[in-house]
Amino acid sequence: MTRSTNRSTSFDVAALAGVSQSAVSRAFTPGSSIAEETRKKVYEAARKLNYVPNSIASSLTTKRTNIVALIVGNMANPFYAHVLHAFSKKLQEQGRQVLIFTVDPGADSDEAILHVLKYQVDGVILTAAQLSTRMTSMCHDRGIPIVLFNRYIPGSDASGVRCDNAAGGRLIAEAFLAAGAQSFAMITGDPKGTTSKDRVRGFVERLQEAGIRRSDIVEVEGQSSYEGAFNAAMGLFRDKNRSRPDALFGINDIMAMGAIDALRYRLGLRVPEDLMVAGFDDIPEGRRAPYQLTTVRQPINQMIDATLSILHLDDPSHGIERGIDRPINGRLIWRNTIPVPPEYR
Repeated sequence: MTRSTNRSTSFDVAALAGVSQSAVSRAFTPGSSIAEETRKKVYEAARKLNYVPNSIASSLTTKRTNIVALIVGNMANPFYAHVLHAFSKKLQEQGRQVLIFTVDPGADSDEAILHVLKYQVDGVILTAAQLSTRMTSMCHDRGIPIVLFNRYIPGSDASGVRCDNAAGGRLIAEAFLAAGAQSFAMITGDPKGTTSKDRVRGFVERLQEAGIRRSDIVEVEGQSSYEGAFNAAMGLFRDKNRSRPDALFGINDIMAMGAIDALRYRLGLRVPEDLMVAGFDDIPEGRRAPYQLTTVRQPINQMIDATLSILHLDDPSHGIERGIDRPINGRLIWRNTIPVPPEYR
């Protein structure tokens, strides 16, 4: 049986609607200037002919595909699932589509970039940690802008948008201090990633300003995962040779949640009565019982808007923005895992 290949074209729609072919093109292009009456004629003709615009054919003319590549790492962290959803929704509202590539946590993104370059994408958004300067240059040389999301790469000319993670780490330290904590521990993430490093740096610097010695701030690695943090907390608080800290900072929410479950359900400790805990990101899963986690909220929508503004998807003639580092302040969200001091109520 032969499959039918008879498909209506934009010229068929134009003829039926009594308009030009360019009017049909504008009718299906978000943001294009076209009279509402003309748009209705085009849509009605398209409905009668079962016409669907061919984005591939359009790209041959415009040299634009309206496809943006999004490279995601550590999908085990719900934060990036929410970021992916938010980016997809925003781009689709603009008439664009997302081409998704994933990399393993802690792995570099060079291989993913090589796959991206097989497609005619209009831009690349990178949420994974590692990227060589060679791959950045390869994208730029092909006229493809690349923006790092919630991270930066020292020494790279790739632009980036991020939450001010160091400032957020300071907010967590100030919350613990205000609640009366005197001894501290951290469960850290990817040792190669700037995100974890900056949160640790801000947290430690603020505690040192308050007179806490660096050697008195316990640090264990949680592999940026729930399971890693669960195991790290078990090892840390089962150590009889170490006094129990008053406060524990999970460098992201999913690690803070893993630590809380270990503390409550395996070690029999109460949060916050026996131990205060804070996270970072403000994922929806941490807002609800049984966690109700005190955390720093990342300004995701602002960060997405800033990322897209650097890509200049609507104006490819603008040229590629290089070396922009745009930190955006997060906000401390008080919940049940740290007692709220009177001055914060």
